[in-house]
Amino acid sequence: MDQSKSRIQTIKNLLGALLCSWVVTAVLLLVLALLLWKLNLKEGQISVGITVTYLLSCFAGGWVLGRRTQKRKFLFGILLGVCYFLLLLAISMIAHPGGLPQLREILTSLALCAAGGMAGGMLS
Repeated sequence: MDQSKSRIQTIKNLLGALLCSWVVTAVLLLVLALLLWKLNLKEGQISVGITVTYLLSCFAGGWVLGRRTQKRKFLFGILLGVCYFLLLLAISMIAHPGGLPQLREILTSLALCAAGGMAGGMLS
């Protein structure tokens, strides 16, 4: 009984950290859109901004999750990054049916999200 309560608490912590990650994503994308509007950024600069958004969002979520769990922080950070990526991929598939990027770009995004979450978890 106690172990099931622990798992439920872990899932609640994960969902809360994912929510934190998505809030950070929304704020950073709004800042990026404002910069794009005011500074007429090039495509390469926007790509860097999106990559930084992935990393910082997963870092923030991993940090929150690491603070809440206090054990196996880097594993929970990786889990958060993978969950963030899967939600991102699902939203992309819904928004652009049949228009997924190449496998290399998908794996790069997965690695960035997992690394950002792991770093946040380790530093929490």
